[in-house]
Amino acid sequence: MRRMDKLRAMQTFVAIVDQGSLSAAARALDSSLPAVVRTLAALETSLEVRLLNRTTRRIALTEEGRTYLDTCRQILSELHEAEARLAARHEAPSGTLVVTAPVLFGQMHVAPAVYRFLRAYPNVKCRLLLNDRVVNLWEEGIDVGIRISPLDDSTLVAQGIGAIRRVVVASPACIAEQGEVAHPRELLGKNCILSHGGGYGQWRFWEGGREFVVPVDGNLEISHGMTAVEACANGMGYGCFLSYQVAQAMDEGRLVRVLKDYEGPARPVNIVYPHARLLPSRTRAFVEWMKRELPEVATRWR
Repeated sequence: MRRMDKLRAMQTFVAIVDQGSLSAAARALDSSLPAVVRTLAALETSLEVRLLNRTTRRIALTEEGRTYLDTCRQILSELHEAEARLAARHEAPSGTLVVTAPVLFGQMHVAPAVYRFLRAYPNVKCRLLLNDRVVNLWEEGIDVGIRISPLDDSTLVAQGIGAIRRVVVASPACIAEQGEVAHPRELLGKNCILSHGGGYGQWRFWEGGREFVVPVDGNLEISHGMTAVEACANGMGYGCFLSYQVAQAMDEGRLVRVLKDYEGPARPVNIVYPHARLLPSRTRAFVEWMKRELPEVATRWR
């Protein structure tokens, strides 16, 4: 039996089971009863196994038939999805896309990438939700999320695009004034900027595969991340931030990374969405867009 005939035979076999009889399958397939009978017989001959026990009144799956039915359903489903994906590629993305991301990362990197995406796909509308809580994509009707953390929800499809770290930095002027630090405990007695991103007065480090905490203090506490970064770059003290927040200031030489050997494990950055099957063209296009746009931000901190 040729490959295309085998595919048709699998469709016929599934139709017989679903419709409950050969004659009903013939009607569903817009075929004749003799053609359906011949196709089933040829399929069983090629497989050298009986798939159905049939009488004039009923049909029943054999044990081998039940196993083969599952395989047929999977193959036909994957074929349908592949055809749908190809068809979607020819459609211009349109409709409303709902995206969520952490506030600061969203402001700095996701939002500019969204602007560029909308210029490229003007028929798409985007709702960008920036918040620092972990939202349930299913329950809140969100198409795509950007997550910075290990994923707890195994039902989400995740595509890794990089990683970030929590780093300690200081300006060259601060280091010259307060002195260099070779070990995290040397931060005791140093003027440190207390901020939400750094965990306020409890900075976490790793040594010998174990985590430990160093209590820090200083004369400046700031609730907003980028304001704290600017204070640090202006020499107000040592600061602890997520790496993407200080990358530009480090590139400009305004901040220096210290205590690198004591940093904790990198945190993965993922693009997540509820399911992979039959994604709308706008969602598929956006995921591919962000996979090109965001790695430049995240890959340097693996």
